[in-house]
Amino acid sequence: MTEMVFGATRVRSGDPILPRWWRTLDKWTLACVVGLFAIGILLGLAASVPLAEKNNLPRFYYVTRQGIFGGVALVVMLVISMMSPRQVRRVGVMVFAISFVTVALLPFIGTDFGKGATRWLSLGFTSIQPSEFLKPGLVALLGWFMAASQEVGGPPGKSFAALMTLAVVVILAMQPDFGQASLVLFSWGVMYFIAGAPMLYLMAAAGLALIGGVFAYSNSEHFARRIDGFLSPEIDPRTQIGYATNAIQEGGFFGVGVGEGTVKWSLPDAHTDFIIAVAAEEYGFIMVLIVILLYATVVSRSLLRLTGERDPFARIAGTGLACAFGIQALINMGVAVRLLPAKGMTLPFVSYGGSSVIASAIAMGMLLALTRSRPQGKIADVLGRAGR
Repeated sequence: MTEMVFGATRVRSGDPILPRWWRTLDKWTLACVVGLFAIGILLGLAASVPLAEKNNLPRFYYVTRQGIFGGVALVVMLVISMMSPRQVRRVGVMVFAISFVTVALLPFIGTDFGKGATRWLSLGFTSIQPSEFLKPGLVALLGWFMAASQEVGGPPGKSFAALMTLAVVVILAMQPDFGQASLVLFSWGVMYFIAGAPMLYLMAAAGLALIGGVFAYSNSEHFARRIDGFLSPEIDPRTQIGYATNAIQEGGFFGVGVGEGTVKWSLPDAHTDFIIAVAAEEYGFIMVLIVILLYATVVSRSLLRLTGERDPFARIAGTGLACAFGIQALINMGVAVRLLPAKGMTLPFVSYGGSSVIASAIAMGMLLALTRSRPQGKIADVLGRAGR
């Protein structure tokens, strides 16, 4: 009976999986994710219509596709959220293995769709961006390595994690996809810190990342062009950043009105990378603030629940997933307001794209599973008993 009642959460013998899942789930996080997707559909009704008309497609073609992608993503997220940490680890490693091989083969079988970076795998009827799936899989793998290193007589998991991260960063930089590479490095740094890394090692890693950035600037025209555009004191109004910045300024506090925005007719990526500009123009700062609060709630609640987690894998991998989710949203919105150089990164659950929404669902399903209340999951319970 002791193993069934261990801590604050009670587990009844023979308890059905669905009631147990619902009781232990972080419902606020789930509600915020559903809210973000609903906002994405709302913004897609405006942002994707110009593209559909340009391609001679039905007006709501992309919104319909996003709804289908979202339905699949919701099912995937809920199924994964019912898994145990061990099952999450297995799914993550499998996702990583498949996506890593695919990303490595992109220089030979991928396409750039005229955007200067070979990031997509074209299947004819649709396309896939494998790097989106690589991120949650890599976090699960790194969490496994780092947790194993904390066991008595365990393998040098932190070294394995660093080498694997380096391999992924190099492959992403070759596409080139420096935005995803930076996100991978950030996730590894956060997880390494949580796993007990010395600050000297983290500072050395930051220095190496800076040297890598200088090298990329000197040897990659694609990277240098984006950095130069970001550092330029003047904004070319005919660029995507120029259109997005002007739209945000025009929106003001309450926006110009639903359907009254004009930036969606000028921005080719209004429905993906710059969808927050559409939100700011038509709905104003109020909508942007709601979006920010939803992301902040997901990250803060997840991290708060993970502070009491006893399982090293759940604690390390969960922190990596939560921080990667938050920093990706921050990067996307930072690019739109010109606080960061353009990176071609989607806004999770809001931007259009099957790869983006399904990969985000995989990551969020893992996070919901790892932050569920488990009988043996609280550090405070263990410390309390040890002090008696």
